Amino acid sequence: MAQLTYTSLDEVNQSHAALRAGYKSGKAKSIKYRKHQLLQLAYLLQDNKEKFNEAIKNDLGRSSLENEMLEIFVSLAEIKQSFDNVEKWAKPESAPLSLYFLTSPKIRKEAKGVVLIFVPYNYPIFLLMSPIAGAIAAGNAVCVKTSELLPATSSLLADLFPQYLDQDLYRVVTGDVPVATRLLELRWDHVLYTGSGRVGKIVAAAAAKHLTPVTLELGGKSPTIVDPKFDLKLAARRILWGRFSNAGQTCTAPEYVLVPKEGEEALIAAMKEIISEFFPEGTSKESFGRAPTDAYFARVKGLLDTTKGTIVSGGETDPSTRYIAPTIVRGVTLDDSLMTEEIFGPILPIVVVESFDEAIEIINAREHPLALYAFTSDIGLKDTIFDSTHSGACVHNDVLMHVCDGGAHTGKYSFDLFTHLRATMSVPNWMESILSARYPPFTARKVRQLEQSTMPSFPPRDSVYATKQQTFKWIIAAVTIISAAAWLILHPFTLF
Repeated sequence: MAQLTYTSLDEVNQSHAALRAGYKSGKAKSIKYRKHQLLQLAYLLQDNKEKFNEAIKNDLGRSSLENEMLEIFVSLAEIKQSFDNVEKWAKPESAPLSLYFLTSPKIRKEAKGVVLIFVPYNYPIFLLMSPIAGAIAAGNAVCVKTSELLPATSSLLADLFPQYLDQDLYRVVTGDVPVATRLLELRWDHVLYTGSGRVGKIVAAAAAKHLTPVTLELGGKSPTIVDPKFDLKLAARRILWGRFSNAGQTCTAPEYVLVPKEGEEALIAAMKEIISEFFPEGTSKESFGRAPTDAYFARVKGLLDTTKGTIVSGGETDPSTRYIAPTIVRGVTLDDSLMTEEIFGPILPIVVVESFDEAIEIINAREHPLALYAFTSDIGLKDTIFDSTHSGACVHNDVLMHVCDGGAHTGKYSFDLFTHLRATMSVPNWMESILSARYPPFTARKVRQLEQSTMPSFPPRDSVYATKQQTFKWIIAAVTIISAAAWLILHPFTLF
């Protein structure tokens, strides 16, 4: 296994100070500079694609095809989107039209400052490149804390950053809990953490001491509802792809399936068939992903060992390589070990429900999931599921595909995440006569003047009735005006 050299605590302090100084230099205010750094970020990844494939293979056992599909290609697309749009995104915007339009109000897009990004182990490229592209485009200085669970990938990133990116503004820090703790003791202008809820609470509490804004992207048990009338082989193919990609270590992966009793047998049969198609020679321990550490392996295996459900496919494990086969478990109850916490491994529980209403009740009785998936050709049922539940995202007839188009750390959302919207206004001297009513002494005349210029008007309390009444009044007024105009045209001299 590759050895990872941790950043010392003194070096953490030095990096923080250097990034503060680099940000204060103002060089990142230049759009040209930002585009150059984004281009360097793209070439960092593109030039070293094979090195990243090798490193991730060493850390997680993932195949090159999975690495490139799930991380490298989408990361390059994210960087290119930021590169192409940074001028447009950074351009000041006009404020909504209001009483003060004469003051030329604008919203400036300014960097938040020096930001800290914690990169999780499961997607060490995409969950780094996507947010850092937005942070660079927004003009921030960035400190990246890589995962100590991935020694080869973290070492590679720490080695490549100084070769491609300006160390005055962009640095990598490596280490375990003591390093993360020291980072959280320092003041940042924004912190992005992706990972478990347990650690998320620690990050939020530490940031609160400095009143630092925090963005947390946490895991959860994302449910999948399957309508027995849907194409079950198609559903099985898409669900199992999402569940078993990256050996199940995806925060938005379908965590469990809710299916009515009448569809259970057919769905399981379809899933077995799809597994045979996915892995015609079996799930090779050399090509299928694995847990990053012995502790992670033991936790997932423990959930599988204690389930009261029935394994209908897979179930094999090998502690020497931290391998867990793609596994389907039926007969899982809500109090089962597989339903008590996020699995984060290649195990899919099947939970039978009596109705879709029961499925919705199960979802609503639990913490809001990061994603919710519904497979049905019945649009009414899809709308009912979406309207009756809460989740970070909801996807119809597919899984995972929303990740690249939504979320706080992708595309323009990433730019916005690390951007301060700064209101600006320029008030000319000649407006003093208009603004004079705001000054003491507050006379009745000034109050009336302020009311006339600033007090909004509202319809009557019964807005539906008010709308109808208002429409009727307008019709009567229009008819009256038209009638009067017609009368004048026909009798032009009557009034004289």
